[in-house]
Amino acid sequence: MSADRFTRALASLRGLAVGDALGSQFFVPANYPKLSRRELPPAPWQWTDDTEMACSVLAVLAAHGRIDQDALARSFAEHHDFDRGYGPAVNRMLRLIREGDDWRELAAGLFKGQGSWGNGAAMRIAPLGAWYAGDAEQATHQAEISAYTTHQHREAVAGAMAVAAAAALTAAPEGVAGPEALLDEVIALVPRSAVQAGLRRARDMLDYGDTGTVAAVLGCGRRTSAHDTVPFALWAAARHLGSFEDAFWTTAQAGGDVDTTCAIVGGVIAAGEAGAPPLAWWESVEALPDWLPSAG
Repeated sequence: MSADRFTRALASLRGLAVGDALGSQFFVPANYPKLSRRELPPAPWQWTDDTEMACSVLAVLAAHGRIDQDALARSFAEHHDFDRGYGPAVNRMLRLIREGDDWRELAAGLFKGQGSWGNGAAMRIAPLGAWYAGDAEQATHQAEISAYTTHQHREAVAGAMAVAAAAALTAAPEGVAGPEALLDEVIALVPRSAVQAGLRRARDMLDYGDTGTVAAVLGCGRRTSAHDTVPFALWAAARHLGSFEDAFWTTAQAGGDVDTTCAIVGGVIAAGEAGAPPLAWWESVEALPDWLPSAG
């Protein structure tokens, strides 16, 4: 395992966990007023399935140096905590994998054989992009492989590829030239899909300052589909490269699937050297699981 790769990916994972855990606090009605005031809710903040699955992605990369689909599906199933907010289809799938069923048949059979087009493959993948810092093409390839373990619909796969590409570009030693350049490069690496079309609209809306308008056009995860989630999340990340706080508040204020949009944004922003979350925020998040490997 490359210590440098692991360190970059772990930084992204921490950003993802902060976005996920803090974002999930804004599903609680009592915290709604805090959102408009940019006021933090009481700690500790508990992360959800977004972070739990991202930990498996990093663990498999650390063990194999790439995505091994069988190992990833096994890790998802072994570390599945029902109380972390998984969707019903994934809950059932991971239980059946633990009981010995083949993930290939289960994932392919979801939603009458269409596969899931949900945002689950995208929400967990930013640390993989950071692992492949500066090699966005390889990041998209590995993200595609990783997505198929649970999400085999074209849109879900494209969403994972887009987030991984964004994180790889953000984590590159030379950084990215700017918001438009970031989205242009991501668009070029994503296959034709509703996700790609949404990213084109996101690029065209980079100068829009009204988050509500952008979310109304792009979606913000209310339908929990990849194409309703990823374009908005990468719009928010691109507009706030290097500022985790601004990226988080912009994303959270749109509402929708807040923990997932904020997890994606947090993972992409934190992949860059200047994008770490504030230390006080990280210290407010519950500890990452003890089964996650360490560099060394």
